[in-house]
Amino acid sequence: QVQLVESGGGLVQAGDSLRLSCAASGRTFDSYTMAWFRQAPGKERGFVAAISWSGGSTDFADSVKGRFTISRDNAKNTVYLQMNSLKPEDTAVYYCATGIGWAPSIYEYDYWGQGTQVTVSS
Repeated sequence: QVQLVESGGGLVQAGDSLRLSCAASGRTFDSYTMAWFRQAPGKERGFVAAISWSGGSTDFADSVKGRFTISRDNAKNTVYLQMNSLKPEDTAVYYCATGIGWAPSIYEYDYWGQGTQVTVSS
């Protein structure tokens, strides 16, 4: 049974930083791509960032490039999303996902966490 548990969300002001964590279990963590997606009210779930199994490759949505970084610690089975210079438009539920693909699409990932709320006030 694969489980992904996100943490680190909260309410912050514009310009602040947050670090999200996602702890994985039930799968050989270091064999799979890990990614973050987000979903705002009334919008579809969209790609934020991904990191390859080794951590050697990363990808970001244009809207977060230069502000967000993604990293992983395979020894701890954990992936992180460091979010800096947060904007009100970053407000969403953030989901961690794992899969074998690489494309920035929800269809590339077969397991998902329950999500963590990030709210950025202006």
